[in-house]
Amino acid sequence: MIILTLIVAWIVFTILVKVIKTTVRLALTVAAIIVLLQIGFNISPFDILNYIVDFLENASGAIENTDSIKDFIDTNN
Repeated sequence: MIILTLIVAWIVFTILVKVIKTTVRLALTVAAIIVLLQIGFNISPFDILNYIVDFLENASGAIENTDSIKDFIDTNN
């Protein structure tokens, strides 16, 4: 029973280490992209955040307006 517990603990630990490595790699990649955008094109992190917020607002508005799109399609058929 102890051996089975140790095997399961090792599997969980291995998965956790992989997740943490991937998370750190992603965070460093995003930070590098933001720094390159800031140095190369004078784009601040706030500009990027505002763009993302605007995009999500437009996307959610498009999703909410699917009824009008369906009505438009139905009237043209």
